[in-house]
Amino acid sequence: MRSEELGETLLPKRLALPIFASDPLSSVAYATQEILLVLTVGGTAFLYLTPWVAAGVVALMAVVVMSYRQVVHAYPSGGGSYEVVSRNLGANSGLVVAASLLVDYVMTVAVSVASGVDNIISAFNGLADYRVPMAVGFVALLAAMNLRGVRESGKAFAAPTYLFIGAILLMIITGLIRALFGDTPVAESAALGIVPVDGKDTLAGLGLLMLGLRAFASGCTALTGVEAISNGVPAFRAPKSRNAATTMSVMGITAIVMFVGVTALALMAKVHYVDDACQLTGIAGGCSGHTQQTVIAQLAAAIFGGTDSILFYVVQAATALVLILAANTAFNGFPLLASILAEHRYLPRQMHTRGDRLAFSNGIIALAVVAGGLLWLYGADVTSLIHLYILGVFTSFTLSQIGMVKHWNRVLTGETDNSVRGSAQRSRIINALGAVTTALVLVIVLLTKFTQGAWLAVVAAVVLWVMMRGIRRHYDSVADELAVDDPDAESVRPSRVHGIVLVSKLHKPTLRALGYAEAFRPDSLEALTVAVESDATRELERQWDELRVQVPLKVLESPYREITKPVVQYVREYRRTSPSEAVAVFIPEYVVGHWWEHLLHNQSALWLKSRLLFTAGVMVISVPWQLSSAPRADHPARRAPGSVRRGEPARAKGVPETEKV
Repeated sequence: MRSEELGETLLPKRLALPIFASDPLSSVAYATQEILLVLTVGGTAFLYLTPWVAAGVVALMAVVVMSYRQVVHAYPSGGGSYEVVSRNLGANSGLVVAASLLVDYVMTVAVSVASGVDNIISAFNGLADYRVPMAVGFVALLAAMNLRGVRESGKAFAAPTYLFIGAILLMIITGLIRALFGDTPVAESAALGIVPVDGKDTLAGLGLLMLGLRAFASGCTALTGVEAISNGVPAFRAPKSRNAATTMSVMGITAIVMFVGVTALALMAKVHYVDDACQLTGIAGGCSGHTQQTVIAQLAAAIFGGTDSILFYVVQAATALVLILAANTAFNGFPLLASILAEHRYLPRQMHTRGDRLAFSNGIIALAVVAGGLLWLYGADVTSLIHLYILGVFTSFTLSQIGMVKHWNRVLTGETDNSVRGSAQRSRIINALGAVTTALVLVIVLLTKFTQGAWLAVVAAVVLWVMMRGIRRHYDSVADELAVDDPDAESVRPSRVHGIVLVSKLHKPTLRALGYAEAFRPDSLEALTVAVESDATRELERQWDELRVQVPLKVLESPYREITKPVVQYVREYRRTSPSEAVAVFIPEYVVGHWWEHLLHNQSALWLKSRLLFTAGVMVISVPWQLSSAPRADHPARRAPGSVRRGEPARAKGVPETEKV
């Protein structure tokens, strides 16, 4: 796609919702499950806490959604939390947010895909042994689809997201209607008992509080991805801010309704879900080899008439699809954030470059590689990965809300219009509430998850923060070094130019290099060879004299058969004795057409160039000789992706053939 076609990739709200909100929407598939998983540590005695924990999660989600609506309107350029914090709290705080979000985007991909694979295995138990290959394969598929571009991936992901919403709402409505008429669904695991871990069937005081807080922290996974819309505002159609804010509201309401419905049904159906299947009692045949069905699978089976029901498979298929596609939130958020960071010189500039389909290809590939590695390392196990999750989200939530409070303070300081001041004051109250709430949750998450693996996420974020600071220092130092201070002094021509043509044997590439060197008209010119084998050197000298080559040939002795070192030493010595002169080194090179041909020719020219480039005042000039296997201009290679961008002939849209250059 041509650069001017970027506007065609902008998203309407109906596509933006599945692209940017699939993560928080899909989290209802495992948020309730994570709450139950924590509370059943004490058997069934503490499941009565579930409604209170769920209510806390719902209230928090409402606050965060309202808070980020303010961010969307105040900062529509797409930086989200990073831009808010950088502008209001400083660059270092902004980098904390950026590092936290980058880590969390990686975890979003890993957790979403692993959870999706879990739901597939819940429907087809025979696939349990292929958990990791399936997870890594899905990550690769998502990366490939996103490399096709945002709009194309949005069309592919819209149907599964809406199918999931419809299937879950149908399940909730059906379950509630059955309960209303006295036919309350009963989960398959309801008949199974739960053995408390280490006999913890009674807790009180601080122990009970910590259990409730830990369950709340796990349930807060429902909030992951909420900030993605604020990061992706530039991808919306105009009016961007209003469309993004509307999409965020729809996402928040839908996610809350589904989360509340699934949690209520799980309690009504008496779903039991534990960390280790051997905590369950009453399993036919024992716990060995028993695979627990996910909470969603148990509810679908109980409500729709068992695991043979068509609607059961519809729910499982929709859930698995949307969980896997929920990773797309990260595949859009991570490259966008990485692009902004690269533009600000905190990440390599390659991250800012758009690919052939106007997607940030390097960011997409980097995310896929890291997330795939995590899935392989942790065996695609949701429980293991979930502990690394959400810490970064609440770090960015908290800092961005504090930054927004400071933003509104600044607006109020210079504003005299009463209507504007009233709106700013309301926004400040919302963001202040969000800051206090998310800060408390951040403390809870740290206390309850740090020793369970969250420390790895902290370490990763710290490493990223240090790395980004180092990258910025490098770019700044390079810019300072390359800045023009005195144009007259820095554009002084060298007093003389001495040319050196490197020679291994006398053949066509050597004669071409000599011809090019003479065409440059250096003040002095010599040919240089290294005497590795005495017989070959004598033969070269004989041919040189026989053909009467006018350029003098200098022979460097090399008793240890080295080539690079004698040449580099000779050039550096010449520069030392004649510092006002420039040295132009001409290197004849073969150009081959097949990858395997590189293995048949040594790469001494490449190594020589890499060494000479570090010598001040030395210019290295490659003189290629195309072998017959190399592509020629009159025999063009097969059209490859991006060939139009690289200048190969093709008819552009709406451009007559006669107007092309």
